[in-house]
This record gives sequence, C-alpha cells and structure tokens, in this order.
Amino acid sequence: MTISSETRRAVVLHGARDLRVEERAADELTDGRVRVRFAAGGICGSDLHYFQHGKTGNFVVAEPLILGHEIAGDVVDVSGGAAASRLKAGDRVAVNPSRFCGRCRPCREGRPNLCEAIFFMGSASRTPHMQGGFAETIVADPAQCFPVPAHVPLSHAALAEPLSVCLHAVARAGPLEGRPVAVVGAGPIGLLILLVCRWHGAGPISVVDIAPAPLSHATRLGAARVVDASAPDALSALADDPPEIMFEASGSPAALASALSTVRRGGTVVQVGNLPGGPLPIPANLIMSRELDVKGSFRFGDEFGQAVQLIADGVIDVGALITAELPLAEACEAFALAGDRTRSIKVMLRP
Repeated sequence: MTISSETRRAVVLHGARDLRVEERAADELTDGRVRVRFAAGGICGSDLHYFQHGKTGNFVVAEPLILGHEIAGDVVDVSGGAAASRLKAGDRVAVNPSRFCGRCRPCREGRPNLCEAIFFMGSASRTPHMQGGFAETIVADPAQCFPVPAHVPLSHAALAEPLSVCLHAVARAGPLEGRPVAVVGAGPIGLLILLVCRWHGAGPISVVDIAPAPLSHATRLGAARVVDASAPDALSALADDPPEIMFEASGSPAALASALSTVRRGGTVVQVGNLPGGPLPIPANLIMSRELDVKGSFRFGDEFGQAVQLIADGVIDVGALITAELPLAEACEAFALAGDRTRSIKVMLRP
C-alpha cells in the first residue's frame, strides 16, 4: 500500500451501512507532531454501531467519518519540537486515540476521560467529527504515541486501547481479590474484563451471554462458569453465590436490568457497555431497595501506558481475542465479519 504525501486511502462511513474505502486528504504535519503509518487496527463495538446504525449511543454520524481508534503503526515523519526529542522515523508505536486539554475541571481533577474538550479519534460526539485512524497514515501528538518493543506484534499493540477501557472499568469497581464477579457480555470488552479480573485475583468469575461461540471463548480464557442468558431463568444459576460485582459490557438495557436484580445485595454494578440513547426501561428502584452501587465507566484516563506495558510483558494475552485479520482495502468485508458473532471475536485491519 503506497503512501501519498497529499492523499491517503481511508475507511469512511457516510451513513448506516454506507462504508467506503476512498481517497482522502492527508492530515497536515504541523510542527511538533508525528506522522504514523497504519500497521494494525481493531474494529471496536462502537465502530460496528456506527456502521450498522449510523450512531452509537447518543453520538450520531452527521458527516463523513473515518472510523477507527484502536491503532498501532510505524512513525514515518517527525516535525521538530517535542516530537523530535521523543520519537524518530521507524519507531513502532501504539496510538492513544485521546488528546486531553489538561485545563478543564475534569482534567485538573485527574479524570481526563471526562475532558470537556477531548479529541477522540473516530468519534461523532461533536461536529465537525473527530476523524479516526483507519487510514494509511495519521498525524498525532507525541504524547499519544507509546513505544512498542520489537517482540510485540503491532496487531497486539493496537489492542492497548480496549485493554485500557477494561483497566479503567475494573478500577471503577474497587478491590477485586477473592470476590465473586460476573461479566455480562462476552464480546471483546467483556472478555478483556475477564482477563483483567483474573489478573487482579477475582474469583470465581462468571461470564454471561446469549451466544454459544463467545461463551466458548470465555471458557478458554479462564471463566469459572459461563451462563447462556437465552435460556429461561438462566441467571438463577448465579443465585447460590451471587456476584459481588457485575460488569455490564453488552450495552443491552435488558442485561443491565438483569445485573441490577442478580448482583448481591449491597453489591456493585459497573456499566461499561454503550447503551442506546434516550430513556431506557430499567428497574431503577432496585438501586435503592437493594442498596446497590451503580457506576459508569467511560473510555479511560491514564491507563493507556499501563495497557501497553501489560501487553509487552505478556501479562494480558490480547492476541487470544484476535480471530481474523483483513487488509484495509477489504474493510467492508471485515466489518461484516466483525458483526457476525458466530464467526469472530476481534477482527483486525492491516495495510
């Protein structure tokens, strides 16, 4: 795949089910920034929602949007300043899709994921949209680029972003060691939460889903118990030893309702999945009557560097989630595969 100094091929969403690989203007390399050549990118659940519905949660696509925020690649150009002191052409990097302002109240309070002026790659949360990383090249700040050792496949390094999401979610839950946990939703985020919970010594860990293939994957990754939620009264299987902590990672209102009624009295529910926008029918009174702690978990803050290190050290095997790799030029086929839970867990794009 050739790299033009003026244009680049990119995966552009024009509306629901209208995904195109087309030529787009290359980003200008301004002083103090770096140009990164795309080497690997993971198709995320939010990318799939944008593709399937033209929106994810409350974020609606209103103009052409380059998707992608799970990105790794090679530095090909450095433009002076801080960039030149930290990076050089040829460096292998995982790219943090977030750029925080550092000045607003959430940033000052140590919660940069809630930054009021955040730039987040591949997001329609504001207009003009923030263009993403499924393109031959991207331009980034040096602070977004985290060096990746030579022994780490860049397809693994690209998954530092979803791992960061899961590290943040688990941190929101509080101490886990020895505590029974359930994860609702066995997609990539749910499975990575499972791996992070295992690393933290939680147990036993149950994984709940409605599809057999993801549940089989959860068993291979070390879940103590899997629950097929499509069966009648399926969650009664958790009644003998109710989880103290439940992570809702499916984005389903019904799954959130089940978590509120299943978690141990006085327990904690962490909402990680991106729920549909607008009012939702959930049994909110259970929060009061069962004295539950319900916490949201949105993206991540300072966890990205830790995620890269955990991958490099082999502590979290993100590669175990990768089920297919397709070239950027076949992005439409890749998105179709990623949306088929019977055939895939994590689909990666490559040059």
